[in-house]
Amino acid sequence: MKCRGKSGGVCLLFLIMGIFVGALLPIQTALNAQMRGFLKSPFLASLCSFTVGTIFLAIMVLVSGDSLFLTAQQVASLPLWAYLGGLLGMLGLTANILLFPVLGSVQTVIMPILGQLLMSLLIDQFGWFHAKVHSFSTFRALGMIALILGVLLVVFFPQYFRQEKQMKYVTKEKPKHQFQFLWQLIGLGAGMLMSSQVAINGYLGRQINSSIHAAFISFFVGTVLVCVAVCFEKSWSNISKVRFSEIPLWIWLAGILGASYVFCNAFLAPKIGTGAIVTLALVGQILSSITIDQFGLLRAIQKKIKAIQLLGLAILFIGVLFIEIF
Repeated sequence: MKCRGKSGGVCLLFLIMGIFVGALLPIQTALNAQMRGFLKSPFLASLCSFTVGTIFLAIMVLVSGDSLFLTAQQVASLPLWAYLGGLLGMLGLTANILLFPVLGSVQTVIMPILGQLLMSLLIDQFGWFHAKVHSFSTFRALGMIALILGVLLVVFFPQYFRQEKQMKYVTKEKPKHQFQFLWQLIGLGAGMLMSSQVAINGYLGRQINSSIHAAFISFFVGTVLVCVAVCFEKSWSNISKVRFSEIPLWIWLAGILGASYVFCNAFLAPKIGTGAIVTLALVGQILSSITIDQFGLLRAIQKKIKAIQLLGLAILFIGVLFIEIF
């Protein structure tokens, strides 16, 4: 683990933390999906998630003894792009909502992941957003190849073969979207925005000496933007029809999980680099997704793990070793 000036125990802790961060995302996604069912709107579900996360982070900032507002000196010293973490997160979220009906579930997962890996390499190589430089090497190249192969084995091939089997019982195949290649590029772009958000929040946290405060600023900006989207889309008219008393309390945890994800990224980015966070979070995300599917957790449809997915997981871990250790 490339933690400069850190002991082996601390580096191991960062590695575990990075994987844990990624594991939060599928859980948050499952909770948001159920929230969407109650609210009848993906934008309202996102607004609820962002609002809960913002309140949670605001409380954490106040408990830490810090002020919710930046000082005039901090505002003057920060570039405008340092506040864009929430905007990039909002754009990435919206892109995934738009991509799903066009590209399907598999490509909606694969394309952003590829975008994340590509952007994390560029950020580490050139030190964009004032990130620490981690030069590209043969081992990192082999590690990235292993990661992409592992993702394909875990996510793409099982669903591809499932879709092929289902097509045998379908008499007429739906035509592909005429701008599918453009949507694939949008998927790549969404992933690149998400990696940029990690680097930007890490820089913001380092400049104001508070990762939790940086996460709050990012979430607050995201909440305002989602609120604007809700007003523009007019889904706010559904609020009067929602029976909030019927929504289980544990579903509201989605916002806290999202806030924890942003905070951990802001905390880890200056210490281990954007590429490491994206890599470790990817492993955690896949491990968590497979566990949820295997046992049908969080009311998900139960899907047994296949041998090809176990092989993919092994290759994923080999990729992490090549990137983070050698």
